[in-house]
Amino acid sequence: MKMKTKLLTQLMILLALFVYGCDSSSKDRTEILWDKFGVPHIFAQEYDKLFYSFGWAQMKNHANLMLRLFAQSRGRASEYYGEQYIDSDKWVHTHNIPQRAKDWLELQKPSFKLYFESFVSGINDYAENFPKDIDVENQAVLPITSEDLLTHYQRVIMYHFVTNPRETQFDPNSINDNKGSNTWAIAPSKSASGNAMLIINPHLSWGDMFTWFEVQLNCQSLNIYGATLVGSPFIGIGFNDNIGWAHTNNVHDGQDLYKLILTDHGYKWGENIEPFDKKVVQLKVKQKNGDIRIEELLIKESIHGPIVREDGKYAYALRVVGQDQPFVFEQYFDMALSKNFDQFEKAISRLQNPFFTTMYADRDGRILHLFGGRTPVRPKGDWDWLGTVPGDTPATLWNNTHSYDELPKVIDAKSGWLQNANDPPWTTTIPLELNRHDYPSYMSRNFMHFRAQRSARMAFEDKKITFDELLSYKMDTRMELADRILDDLILAAIESDDIILNKASSVLQNWDRCANNDSKGAVLFKEWVDVSGFKIDKSELFKIPWEEANPMSTPQGIKNIDMALKNLKSVSLDVISKYDSLDVAWGDVYRIIGHGINLPSNGAPGDPYGIFRVTGYKPIKDNRYAAVGGDSFQAIIEFSNPLKALVSIGYGNASQKNSVHRSDQAEFYSQKKLRPAWRTRVEIEQNLIDKDIF
Repeated sequence: MKMKTKLLTQLMILLALFVYGCDSSSKDRTEILWDKFGVPHIFAQEYDKLFYSFGWAQMKNHANLMLRLFAQSRGRASEYYGEQYIDSDKWVHTHNIPQRAKDWLELQKPSFKLYFESFVSGINDYAENFPKDIDVENQAVLPITSEDLLTHYQRVIMYHFVTNPRETQFDPNSINDNKGSNTWAIAPSKSASGNAMLIINPHLSWGDMFTWFEVQLNCQSLNIYGATLVGSPFIGIGFNDNIGWAHTNNVHDGQDLYKLILTDHGYKWGENIEPFDKKVVQLKVKQKNGDIRIEELLIKESIHGPIVREDGKYAYALRVVGQDQPFVFEQYFDMALSKNFDQFEKAISRLQNPFFTTMYADRDGRILHLFGGRTPVRPKGDWDWLGTVPGDTPATLWNNTHSYDELPKVIDAKSGWLQNANDPPWTTTIPLELNRHDYPSYMSRNFMHFRAQRSARMAFEDKKITFDELLSYKMDTRMELADRILDDLILAAIESDDIILNKASSVLQNWDRCANNDSKGAVLFKEWVDVSGFKIDKSELFKIPWEEANPMSTPQGIKNIDMALKNLKSVSLDVISKYDSLDVAWGDVYRIIGHGINLPSNGAPGDPYGIFRVTGYKPIKDNRYAAVGGDSFQAIIEFSNPLKALVSIGYGNASQKNSVHRSDQAEFYSQKKLRPAWRTRVEIEQNLIDKDIF
């Protein structure tokens, strides 16, 4: 009887497999399988159908955000939305983004032109089928074209990462609280399992052009899981069964601001006078009553680049890398298709993306850190490349960028690990495997801020890292700065005769030196640091300043203890006044708020506090703060068999007003957890909530 039952079961399984395999409708169809966190898993037989579905899926979760971003990248946002976008439009046109997008599109291979067309067809078809999902003011932006993909990419990457409208000079010591990234690559020699591992951990503002979209793309030999910035038709960071990569904000200098001496007929150039190339762009600006007014924008172009500012006798021209790299989508497509190091390196070495540092790990145990992007080959001379460069001499003009072979990189590190936390490439390993003196001085600055030190310390001190430990390190909120200066402060406060300082010392002694939900003392310490002004580059505040020879143990100690105690007393009284307690919990003050949730938060701006888990905040009522950026798409991957991966987006995978996925992953963030990455059909279908079939 048991034999008959077993045989019958086997026959039923075989019959089911035969029926499914012979069903041409299921075999040929394109499917978007939506899991319970709003992540689309796209299965297609042809790449054009895959990209069509990719555009459709992004619209389903982010329709209004996408259209608003495309409107801005066209330089027509003030036409659609009003006066508040006029500066944005001027920035776009000043840098010739719309015309360059047209030029780039003509250079694409026919296959990629088809993929672009398919992607925007998915966008437009979704809008046509679900018009109620589109806000009235965004309807005018439709239809979307292939050019919009290229304008959007340029606006975000070249003109908000490489440079941006508010800061045309790059200071690597002043990284935005909400921007940056962490990443690790762990080789088999450092891994407890003998498998390579990878951390993907960008830090960006939670919203607008920096919004991540999590997705799986499966077609032919492609099976990539990862995330892209909304509006992009390619995976920016991700992994397949064999390889994975992450990006961090690169601390390279890919732009220069040139100071031009004005004359009646142009600007001085050597012994000559050069005229500006001029053109006028008419901007349509929507008024409150719906009328359109015309504003003329005069754009002046110099040999260095467009004029971004004039100041009396001088004009300032901005020169930015990346304008001659039109094939970024093709590069990332080949990165996603890669199955080993050689294939990935062949793709990444094209350097079509002008900005990011890249971290890589694979199933074969290979690891890579590339100080990527485009760095100008700058002329020799005593020029302040991080400041303003004289623009009246050909001696400062650059036209070329460094090749892949010329960039700092570490392949298969002797240490068995690689890290980057927006520090220069020199400290990607401890002991150092790169000598900064082997590269031009302008390649990158020489510093190691506290977050990077915390990152390197955790990797360095663990002889064999497990997958669970990798997760705990990614979520680590210990303040490296506290370990350097807090003992001095506590001792001085204990020895003081002041009651308030004695109470403060007790709170700080009992504090776990972390910024977890329940950490008591973190609020007091942070406010004291903010008032005191401790930063890695303020050497005068430390007993021992930062030393290149001791990059993970310096700076150390408090130089002016009297001032430190004065600030501590003032801050202590302020904390008591605001929160009725010196030992208020971090999560009581720092919150995750929005779309029906109000949860305790963890993490803080990475520096100067030296926290690996970065969270940025804005002040709200009652002396509280709401999280607005930091850890966004997060993933840890182990190239085991089968592959292990945990992922999450801190805020959720949608921005549409009616979506349940706007904040459904916030609880993971609050609890310092990630969720499994469902990649097989069995896993996906076990967690299925919706399906789109084409």
